[in-house]
Amino acid sequence: MIVNPILPGFNPDPSICRAGTDYYIATSTFEWYPGVQIHHSTDLVNWRLVGRPLNRASQLDMRGNPDSCGIWAPCLSYADGLFWLIYTDVKRLDGNFKDAHNYIVTAPNITGPWSDPVRVNSSGFDPSLFHDEDGRKWFLNMLWDHRTDSIGGHPRHPAFAGIVAQQYDPGTERLIGKAVNIFQGSSHGLVEGAHLFRRQGWYYLTVAEGGTGYEHAVTMARSRDLLGPYELHPDIFLMTAKDAPDAPLQRTGHGQMVETPDGETYHTHLCSRPLPGLRRSPLGRETGLQKCVWGEDGWLRLHGGGLVAEVEVPAPDPQSMPKPTAPVRRRFDGAELPDEFQWLRTPEPERIFSMTGSALRLYARESIGSWFEQALVARRQEHLGFAAETRLDFAPRHFQQAAGLVHYYNRHKFHFLAVIWHEQWGRALTILSCPGDWPDARLQFPLDQPVPLPGDGPVHLGLDVDGAELHFRYRLNGDDNWVSVGPVLDASVISDEGGRGEHASFTGAFVGMAAFDTSGDAIPADYSYFDYLPQSR
Repeated sequence: MIVNPILPGFNPDPSICRAGTDYYIATSTFEWYPGVQIHHSTDLVNWRLVGRPLNRASQLDMRGNPDSCGIWAPCLSYADGLFWLIYTDVKRLDGNFKDAHNYIVTAPNITGPWSDPVRVNSSGFDPSLFHDEDGRKWFLNMLWDHRTDSIGGHPRHPAFAGIVAQQYDPGTERLIGKAVNIFQGSSHGLVEGAHLFRRQGWYYLTVAEGGTGYEHAVTMARSRDLLGPYELHPDIFLMTAKDAPDAPLQRTGHGQMVETPDGETYHTHLCSRPLPGLRRSPLGRETGLQKCVWGEDGWLRLHGGGLVAEVEVPAPDPQSMPKPTAPVRRRFDGAELPDEFQWLRTPEPERIFSMTGSALRLYARESIGSWFEQALVARRQEHLGFAAETRLDFAPRHFQQAAGLVHYYNRHKFHFLAVIWHEQWGRALTILSCPGDWPDARLQFPLDQPVPLPGDGPVHLGLDVDGAELHFRYRLNGDDNWVSVGPVLDASVISDEGGRGEHASFTGAFVGMAAFDTSGDAIPADYSYFDYLPQSR
């Protein structure tokens, strides 16, 4: 049985491919480094992270990229004995322009080595590569039109101007021929995320429409000619939750189909699980998978009928079951950062952290929320209820220095339990909070006064999240009793919808370790362990 989401927590825009009996899914990582998550499965039920291929400056440098820019909607395929990864690095979010640059990297194995990138174009985002049966390769992306303005509330030039296709020559590593706008989408609008699939003489095109919020959908069309014209699916959509506000999986859209060796068809999709009674999704856009069937009319539909994605879906092997969740306890006593952790933007991680052999050492750099170089190492929140704990050894000397435990979405949405230095109290604990109230987001300090700490020695920091509530706690080294710190904080703002809303925030909640030193001294902060303890799905 497949239980959705199959990739919980921030894992959007899933592109799936099969190589033999192995399945791989690539998902967007936006400003988090290294770029693109790739998971592997042999049964479509249980998935394991096997790599993040964009891991060096020649492939990806996102310093200065705004929040929710960076890697959008990768496409992963397997052909000619190679894995092909197509991705966009978006340099601008607000305003009429996007500045979206599209690249291709390849590798003989899913674990690499991955090549340096080939720049393809910059005409729009969400690129994909289709390997046709005749050996030709076609590059697709949505076409961005910056001329969007409004006359009487109606856009003169829709920014999402259609899906363009152009032949790609792998020998010369460039596009050849003319770019053709093959599909302008349905009346639902905002067409993006295109993937082609060929079957029985038809080219099937699935796209995302409706924006990535609660109107999101997978739209389907087909043509006998790759360059069109394309006719819409009789139902228009393959799946959507836009008319099912009580469905457990919301915002379903943007995915890709795959066939098993036995000819069964499945389709990935992104989705979210809003908190009960709230339209806020701390886990971000997650990856789901639906079984589909081909009708006698030659159109694909959900196995269970209708348009609403299901939580439980039949797997190719009925005996396959998801492995139970378990606590993840990491001791930073090795040479490598554990796989689930990422950092932000920079291809020079040695400037923000190192593994000392007994600790993860952060070198406090720019302020929390910097778009350039901040020392923040974190992992995804994957459960609506969880606890996190760590031990910090940190000796601040000035009020501009802080390190601690953070629940983080972006520069305007975080809660940070930090060890600081205070002129009156000396070394102390405080909470720095930014609740995501846009455009007037301001740093807040929920404690009336800092909590004094001993002048030196480690301190254990913890947090508990239960849906929309967050509690911080601490204990001194050698003390078994945790002490609550501060009021109950609103964990729901650490979500896509908190602040500017789901059409401006595209990642998900992270929990981890952060340090800043705006004096410029890059003071170190040592973390000896990090525990992530699921409390509910």
